[in-house]
Amino acid sequence: MEQLRAELSIVLGESISRLERVSEQPYAHMYSLYDKQNHAIPLMAKSFVCEGIAQQEAYKLSMLAREGDIRLPTVLGMVSTRQEPYYEILLIERLRGVSVEAPTRTAGRWDILMDQVIDGVLAWHRIDSHGCVGTVDNTQENDWFNWYQQRIEVLWSTLNNLNSPLLTMADRRLLYRTKEMLGDFFDDFDDPCVLVHGNLSLRSMLKDAKTDQLLAMLNPGMMLWAPREYELFRLCEAGMSDQLLFRYLQRAPVAESFLSRRWLYVVWEIVAKMTHTGQLDRELFDQASKQLVPWLAQ
Repeated sequence: MEQLRAELSIVLGESISRLERVSEQPYAHMYSLYDKQNHAIPLMAKSFVCEGIAQQEAYKLSMLAREGDIRLPTVLGMVSTRQEPYYEILLIERLRGVSVEAPTRTAGRWDILMDQVIDGVLAWHRIDSHGCVGTVDNTQENDWFNWYQQRIEVLWSTLNNLNSPLLTMADRRLLYRTKEMLGDFFDDFDDPCVLVHGNLSLRSMLKDAKTDQLLAMLNPGMMLWAPREYELFRLCEAGMSDQLLFRYLQRAPVAESFLSRRWLYVVWEIVAKMTHTGQLDRELFDQASKQLVPWLAQ
């Protein structure tokens, strides 16, 4: 931490008195920066533990800002580093506000806030990919099922090579079963790919603490073009997250078969993160596995 503080002081040309970690994701950590007088500097440092991700996120932030109506933080620069465990640092605008995870003052305000979020997300979802699918660094002309099938095969191969003890034999059997039944999960699927945020969650949204009005969205994922349901599956937590999901579906429904595919997406997203970070979200993996069992038994 001390070496990282010293390096950022050199890059910014002013002394950084301290760093304060404000969030931790599988791929990156976000820090607030403070000057010699202990005043917050109007930018954040997002430090990535994987190479190549910072530039992709910078591109994604600029594209979402250009194509939508929701504010996103401006990228101010990128720094390559070898201060373990980091490889790259993205310097981005510091935005004021609190996470949308914080409850609103009234139920009516929550309804208004949900509609603001949905309006903003739908603006992205109206932008057609014109046949493209994939991540920022791997966009190709393809249909969603074939692209996702390729992704699952790559993840399965990587998983076998890792031979991670974090996954039990029961976990691996469940993953293998979903891989073998992938065609059944996507039977009659025909949704087009659109521009997606790629990391849609309450933690990725900022609101005004006093008015509960939406201010901005943060931390986009690397997925660029995908069907809308691949955006929505991350809203799988009970409570406010579920409420936002079903309010979206009331306004812009997706196929009923999404009820099964959402949990398929969850387990393989957890696997993808584990292959990069070596960490497994055991609680969420078990929850998704339990939800998948009835579909796998058919």
